[in-house]
Amino acid sequence: MIYSKRQKNQRKGDKILMKNPFEKYYKKSKNEKLTILEEQNYLTRKEIKQITQQVGLTEEVASHMIENQITLYNLPFGIAPNFLINDKEYVIPMVTEEPSVIAAASNAAKLIKQAGGFTTFQPKRYMVGEVALQNCPNPKQAIQAIKKEANKLVELANLAYPSIVKRGGGAIELSVKELKNQEDNFIVVYLTVDTCEAMGANMLNTMLEALVVPLEELTGGQRLMAILSNFAVQSLASAKCQIPCELLAKGAITGEEVRDNIIQATNFAKMDIYRATTHNKGIMNGIDAIVIATGNDWRAIEAGCHAYASHTGQYQPMTNWTKAKNGDLVGTITLPLAVGTVGGSIGIHPGAQLAHSLLDKPSASQLAQIIACVGLGQNLAAVKALVTDGIQKGHMQLQAKSLAIAVGATGEEISQLTSALLKEKGFNQALATQILKDLRK
Repeated sequence: MIYSKRQKNQRKGDKILMKNPFEKYYKKSKNEKLTILEEQNYLTRKEIKQITQQVGLTEEVASHMIENQITLYNLPFGIAPNFLINDKEYVIPMVTEEPSVIAAASNAAKLIKQAGGFTTFQPKRYMVGEVALQNCPNPKQAIQAIKKEANKLVELANLAYPSIVKRGGGAIELSVKELKNQEDNFIVVYLTVDTCEAMGANMLNTMLEALVVPLEELTGGQRLMAILSNFAVQSLASAKCQIPCELLAKGAITGEEVRDNIIQATNFAKMDIYRATTHNKGIMNGIDAIVIATGNDWRAIEAGCHAYASHTGQYQPMTNWTKAKNGDLVGTITLPLAVGTVGGSIGIHPGAQLAHSLLDKPSASQLAQIIACVGLGQNLAAVKALVTDGIQKGHMQLQAKSLAIAVGATGEEISQLTSALLKEKGFNQALATQILKDLRK
């Protein structure tokens, strides 16, 4: 097991002698947190200086990113340490407004790290786009004509985007099928493209547009649309962890009981769509946070993941928890994660650039696998809390702190008001406001 991402371990046998620099990280000041990131070589001094000056968009850049830009909207950027992935340690950049997401991810990652960490794989990484044709006079003949010219059509697609071919990618395969019902009939052409380090949306759309006229001439039909698909089933990323029961024990609840309850919770989600939806929402809490931080399209990832959760015909949980032969708890996740490390806002948003630096500038495939681990860890934290203490206990301190800020507490008042609220059986805005008034007296 490798302790630190860029730092050699001092070992005595298999025992790691170095103290975890991220122990009680959440209790440290901002300057202390940044110093640790610099000392552990996650960020350079220059990057630390940029953070102290706030990593964000300028008005000038923002005005070119979207139409009708009028101001900037900020979200917190934090890190979740303790992620050991394929024997390499990561701190995960996360952008989120929900208080408990980063805490939960960090705690789950710490537990999984004790068990040996995550293992991951992504066998291939391609994107698929489609051209839909309508009003073809002879669908069977159209399909045969397209199949006959498939190689030439792939060449045409690559001519439309030669730069990706120079980088070793490009269109690699073309297929076709007929879709029909009582009212409509379509000929659909699917183009598979190796997008290299880019997510590939613009690339796919450019290639597909180049195929429209040739396809119309081949089939006698008319284009309905030419567009990439976010159902990225040729970019599936998987993550796995295996946890001994002794690490799962919680108070009076044995590790075996926790293990069995986590497995039962997954089985329940497989049978109940109400639970499956919330089960998966919790997973996406973590996935969205790192996808946003790295400048990728979280809406595309959301759409693809939820579609994949339904690909069997019934909406299912995105994770699976089972018992190993030796009694350990085994968790797995497989999701379509078509993310990029170049293109889009990645090259122009300072926050996205910072996120990639924190992750040691991973390849697109490595990034997808890291994201899968975040989803699996996030799910472990949520389900474990649900089947032991209940979900609210872990949320209460963070909720109390958020409420303290919301009613106007500042500086030392925030911690004082938070502590006072946690002593109450329940709290709300009116109570927080009154306590703050009393504190100020």
